[in-house]
Amino acid sequence: MITIDTLNNWLNTTSENEHLEFKEAKTQFDTNKLFQYCAALANEGGGCLVLGVTNNTPRKIIGTAAFLTQEKINDIKRRIVEKLHIRVDVSEINTSLGRVLIFEAPARCQGQAVSVDGAYFMRSGESLIAMTPDVLRRIFTEGQPNWFSLPVKENASADEIISLLDTQTYFDLLKLPYPTNRDAVLEKLESEGLIIKSSQGWAILNIAGILLAKKLDSFSPILARKAPRFIIYDGADKAKTRADTIGNRGYAVGFENLVEFVHSAAPRNHVVEQTVREEIKMFPKQALRELIANALVHQDFMASGTSVMIEMYDDRIEISNPGIPPIKVERFIDEYSSRNERLADLMRRLGICEEKGSGIDKVIKAAEEYQLPAPDFRVGDLRTTAIMFSHQNFSDMSKKDRIRACYQHCCLLRVSNKSMSNQSLRERFGLPESMSSAISQIISSTKEAGMIKSDDSETMSTRYARYLPSWA
Repeated sequence: MITIDTLNNWLNTTSENEHLEFKEAKTQFDTNKLFQYCAALANEGGGCLVLGVTNNTPRKIIGTAAFLTQEKINDIKRRIVEKLHIRVDVSEINTSLGRVLIFEAPARCQGQAVSVDGAYFMRSGESLIAMTPDVLRRIFTEGQPNWFSLPVKENASADEIISLLDTQTYFDLLKLPYPTNRDAVLEKLESEGLIIKSSQGWAILNIAGILLAKKLDSFSPILARKAPRFIIYDGADKAKTRADTIGNRGYAVGFENLVEFVHSAAPRNHVVEQTVREEIKMFPKQALRELIANALVHQDFMASGTSVMIEMYDDRIEISNPGIPPIKVERFIDEYSSRNERLADLMRRLGICEEKGSGIDKVIKAAEEYQLPAPDFRVGDLRTTAIMFSHQNFSDMSKKDRIRACYQHCCLLRVSNKSMSNQSLRERFGLPESMSSAISQIISSTKEAGMIKSDDSETMSTRYARYLPSWA
């Protein structure tokens, strides 16, 4: 039951979350918007729409005249049931500052999403947006068997398993001696949940195929289409293709060769070579390794007819995977979440991935060490893309590039329990002390964009000011 004490606790929350939405609605509230917000809250696990409270902090009760009578409240409850097919409870709280109306939407049922006239909504900040195909697919497949646990080949013999899966490399990656007999190999695969014994033989599961296949196209066409594709273009667009290669080995057993192949195809970093007497490629191998591993691990395996793409241009490399990340791109550096936790765990144990959440840190750090622009992470309707750029002089960087570099540098220091300063950012760009004023302008622009904030716990001095990410 929602009480005045509950409401007071909500007023003290620092921000809206997936369970709370505040609207002033002084005189009225659009009925269609009400339907959409109730649907969005239900789709996000249930929550409350609070009318009569300011949206910005510190929140204050200002009162609402929306759905003013009990008759109107009963009518809108009935219309919500007819429209959304869910029951939304409505609480009316009268305070000395005004009347507050609370619509409490329940969580949607498993495998179902709540729609409004055929449209599915979720919230993004203070706005309502259409649910992406990726999110909808995740909802509709809830309760169904996990893709990795489905068999890619049934009734296989022991010899077929050894023939189809690169078990030697599997044991090498685990740093285990290869067993002296076949039964011990099968026992290890079975204990890891990669194969399952049946009365007709063995079932090889998707997770075994996608990780250990000697040839992905030896299995199903669906598995073959999960193979990563590497394209090299002449120039900065897709007009002319120089090479187009599709990897055909399992992700784990073919990973090192894939990374080496991509790295060897990159141009040399002439700027770094001026000071280091060795051939250094434009894109750091460690960064490529992390980005390729992330794309393989975090892709949406339920998306059909699509795969991880590695596209190299003269001035950048783009690594993309099907699916939308469960966390915002701004938090890639300090947070971790995977849609494929079992795959991620196995890839870590096989030495393909690093510790949770450390991969993007290494990418950002490598970009700084190699004097490269800040990597860019972009989310489309169906794919997530990570972009590394070739070297650019500071004078050639756009304002957007500089702000992104400032934010990422600030985040990188924060996860190391440090804070950014004018000096640290200047050193990140490789600039002399005479450029401090230009760095101050970048910091100011990044603050105005709401991406960083002053670390008031350090010092109030402008010269020695420290900065933190906005989320810290």
